[in-house]
Amino acid sequence: MMLVEEKDALKLKLKEVFGYGHFRGNQETIIRNLLDGRNTFVIMPTGAGKSLCYQLPALLLDGLAVVISPLIALMKNQVDQLNAYGVNARFLNSTLSKGEITRLRKDALAGAVKLLYVAPESLTKEENIEFLKKVNVSFVAIDEAHCISEWGHDFRPEYRRIKSMIQQLGDLPIMALTATATPKVQIDIQKNLQMEDADVFISSFNRKNLYYEVRPKKETKKQLIKFLRDNKGKSGIVYCLSRKKVEEIASLISVNGFKAAPYHAGLDPDVREKNQDAFLNEEIDIIVATIAFGMGIDKPDVRFVVHYDVPKSLEGYYQETGRSGRDGLEGHCLMFYSHNDLNKLEKFNKDKSVQERENARILLQEMEFYAESPVCRRRQLLHYFGEEFTEDNCGMCDNCVHPRERFDGTEYVKMVLQAVKQTNERFGLNHLVNVIRGIEDEYVKSYAHFDLEIFGKGGNEDADFWKSVIRQTLIYQYLEKDIENIGALKLSKKGIAFLKKPHAIELARDHDFTTDLEDEEVSSERAPVNAKAYDDKLFEMLKTLRKKIAKERNLPPYVIFQDPSLEEMATTYPTTKEDLAQVNGVGMGKVNKFGKEFLETIQKYVEDNDIETATEVVVKSSVNKSKTKIFIIQQIDKKVDLEEIAEMANLSFEELLTEIENISYSGTKLNLNYYIDQVLDPNKLDDIHDYFMNAETDSLEAALNDDTLADYTEEEIRLARLAFMSEYAH
Repeated sequence: MMLVEEKDALKLKLKEVFGYGHFRGNQETIIRNLLDGRNTFVIMPTGAGKSLCYQLPALLLDGLAVVISPLIALMKNQVDQLNAYGVNARFLNSTLSKGEITRLRKDALAGAVKLLYVAPESLTKEENIEFLKKVNVSFVAIDEAHCISEWGHDFRPEYRRIKSMIQQLGDLPIMALTATATPKVQIDIQKNLQMEDADVFISSFNRKNLYYEVRPKKETKKQLIKFLRDNKGKSGIVYCLSRKKVEEIASLISVNGFKAAPYHAGLDPDVREKNQDAFLNEEIDIIVATIAFGMGIDKPDVRFVVHYDVPKSLEGYYQETGRSGRDGLEGHCLMFYSHNDLNKLEKFNKDKSVQERENARILLQEMEFYAESPVCRRRQLLHYFGEEFTEDNCGMCDNCVHPRERFDGTEYVKMVLQAVKQTNERFGLNHLVNVIRGIEDEYVKSYAHFDLEIFGKGGNEDADFWKSVIRQTLIYQYLEKDIENIGALKLSKKGIAFLKKPHAIELARDHDFTTDLEDEEVSSERAPVNAKAYDDKLFEMLKTLRKKIAKERNLPPYVIFQDPSLEEMATTYPTTKEDLAQVNGVGMGKVNKFGKEFLETIQKYVEDNDIETATEVVVKSSVNKSKTKIFIIQQIDKKVDLEEIAEMANLSFEELLTEIENISYSGTKLNLNYYIDQVLDPNKLDDIHDYFMNAETDSLEAALNDDTLADYTEEEIRLARLAFMSEYAH
């Protein structure tokens, strides 16, 4: 009867405080374990309800629960949520003033605070330890516990000192929680916290509602914009590795018509908080962020997570993709992959210690295998976290929906297992590849592995082929990782049985990313100077049409559309007014004035040639979105003299003219007549006007070298040209 009462009390508290009618997964068992005073280790994927596992017992036990958490943003988010539920939760970190810390200590000593979130750095301060010694602490929860392990993806040295700091508070129950932990990391966490006897609760890592996809980093910006257009109105996160890239991609997304904002550690804290809140409150749809964003953020309806850059590890990737579809509905996880990204990440590690560098290299290697492997992505992820996925086809990843070429791998697997056995199960992937292929490097020589029967038997295949075979042999569980000897592979029971009695095994070919152009920054450097990306035939048709319209309107052809604009039309095939307005140098004014026949020509060409249009992937330049340009446009609308605008914008007059020309040539109509009429004689204006009306080009250099304009200054010609283009081109 007592057990029923306890169970009822738990459910009543769950409903009373958090509003839930029942527990999810093994939450109840975990909570009971902690309430019984036992050390508890919780490995639960993002979105499965880890926080409740320590929040609810904190309310049921006497005293104060201390939650050690790595990120200030995470603390604030969880404290705000608990306060909204009527729970007195607080945080102790470097953002608090002395007065706020004094009030917090007073409230905690009075027993008014139930949960106290503490940064690990704060625990290193003697005065904080002395304060906590005086408080009745019920238990300690260590969130994001993977930070303890140097084998994990987000190692933080201060986390390894946590146990010694907790010991100063007495013999307290400990709960460690993480969303990502490989078997090796699990053991390391328990060993460091001296809780090898802890009860371990592992929830399944299989997020059935998530679709995993990897694409080559080729024309990435266009791919991204098309993906966002296909998911218009949905909430999503785009992760980038650097702050600079975050700003660039946030600007790109915004200028292409999406509600987006950046988030990274370099932003002012108020701006970060404002952007985070705007995302949580659905004022914006997309947040572009470094990995600083998302830990502990409870937004259930994130429909997609895009990795614009390759993450540093599979743990990080899994955790970040786990922020999608937390409500159990659809979640699309798209990663853009290139070898170039891996090379950049490798360089980031050059200043680390030898051991840290080697650990980081192994994590990157796992990321490389995941991206290039043809095996079900769900199977790979679950295998990495020590969980087996037995279905042949998950139906929710690109490798299962679009399977790669398969081949009979029986003999290859047998050779791999023989190599592992003959090298006494002590070596990793690269050494095994060299042994199988017959490569005599220093390690093969020092261990005399050139004398092995298997040595050189696989010399007909290249190293990448054998890496793929070994990786698939591991994923299909004929091999297993040696947890004590990181990187080493050993035979599993399944592998031993296979060597005794082989059976047919099918393997698949890896994705080949080496033939694809990588990200645009790299590919642009490699492109031949005279390479044409546009459709020559359509370009010539558009030029002919431009000439015809120019003749009808008695205008120079360049006034209609300039060549770069025609080239972009012949690249992206715009078939609607909106799409045509996205082309650089066009704008809606020109579309309405000249666009109809161009759109009809492109539409007919597309239909006649059965072309899949790329209008969804037109990437609009953010040229008009900078603060300076917006300021200039606003001041011209107010008819402010250009000298005054230049002074206010801290520009020279020449720099201002250049900015105005950029704005005008990207498709925005500017009416400068109020100023030009004051500074240019009407006769001069007419002369320059006549020149441009009859010229073949609007080139400034050509105008300056023309004898008919010899008496005019460069400044006068530029101003008159702006007036001319504004009158006829927009």
